[in-house]
Amino acid sequence: MSTTSPLPHPTRLVRLPAAAIAAIDVVCVVAFAAIGRGNHGESLGLAAILGVAAPFLVGLAAAWAVTYASKHAAPRSIRQGVLVWIVTLAGGMSVRSMSGGGTAFAFVIVSAIFLSLTLIGWRAIAARRSA
Repeated sequence: MSTTSPLPHPTRLVRLPAAAIAAIDVVCVVAFAAIGRGNHGESLGLAAILGVAAPFLVGLAAAWAVTYASKHAAPRSIRQGVLVWIVTLAGGMSVRSMSGGGTAFAFVIVSAIFLSLTLIGWRAIAARRSA
C-alpha cells in the first residue's frame, strides 16, 4: 500500500523561473477573458479580450506585488497561488466595478471558479511533477 499523497504539499515549490510563472498567470487571466467572451458570442479580437482581462491583470500585478513584498520571491507554491487567486479576483472585481464594468453575482462566482482552477491548479500540477 502506497503512503504517497496524490496531492503535492501546499508549500512545495514550482521549479520554474519567475518570468515563466508570471507568463503562465497572465495566460490564465487572458484565457478567462477570451473564453468568457466566446461563451457570450462576443468579439474575440485582441483589444476586446484585453479590455475584459485588464482589470484582472491589474489584480494579478497587485497579487505579485503582495507576494514579492512578503516573500521576496515569485509565487511558486500552491499556498502562494491561493494568495495570487484571491488578490487577482478581488483586485479585478474592484477595478472592474470602479471602471463601470459589471460585477453580477454569477460573474463573480464563475470568475472565482475559473481563476482558482487555473491560478492554483497549474501550480498544483507543476509542484506534483517536480516532486
